[in-house]
Amino acid sequence: MRQLNGSPRVLRLARDIDGNRVRVVIVENHQLVSESLALLLDSQKDMEVVGRAGSVVEAAALTPTAAPDVIVMDYHLGDGTGRDAAAAMRPRFPGARYVFLSRDDGDDARLAAVEAGASAYVHKSSPGSEVIAAIRKVAQGASLISPAMVARLVSSGKEREHVRDSLSPREREVLQLMADGVGTRQIAQRLGISYSTVRTHVRAIGAKLGARSMLNAVVTAREMELVT
Repeated sequence: MRQLNGSPRVLRLARDIDGNRVRVVIVENHQLVSESLALLLDSQKDMEVVGRAGSVVEAAALTPTAAPDVIVMDYHLGDGTGRDAAAAMRPRFPGARYVFLSRDDGDDARLAAVEAGASAYVHKSSPGSEVIAAIRKVAQGASLISPAMVARLVSSGKEREHVRDSLSPREREVLQLMADGVGTRQIAQRLGISYSTVRTHVRAIGAKLGARSMLNAVVTAREMELVT
């Protein structure tokens, strides 16, 4: 990658000599990943990295003259999320399109990326060739997130929100302990409540999740990203 001027983590404009390459900004809080990705993209004849940032604050501080075509955005940043960074960058780069990178494969992260205006969502375990292909397609105006996927994510998000809202604070506490592998009697001891009260909470959780057992409730809760 060409030497870019600026602060150590906020790197600015590099002049595009031929004007035909896809101009890319990388927002990634792990410097090694950011540098490796920059080297990979700069090795492509049709791409040039014109800026890098490692946080929401640094992304917002990038000079407008960078004028990226595509912004490759990490979902997890030290001072916020890729959604926050996209919101901060959009006024400066209104024509840029977004490719989100994330280690999360869950619907919550994907839905947040879609709501942030992502045109593609690539898992961090994917090969570099997949990231390159996504950038090229997005730069050409394509979206790799289909309307059907958007509809499914929105529907799934609403369902999770409904179930999450239906659980009381105590039920969420019990559910998390269940997911942590804590037994019913141990939950009662930890929370300072009776065993029968815990059983009542477990039955209520099962009914709200449509689960027939504690194990099924935990599996369903993990699928719905209700527990960590």
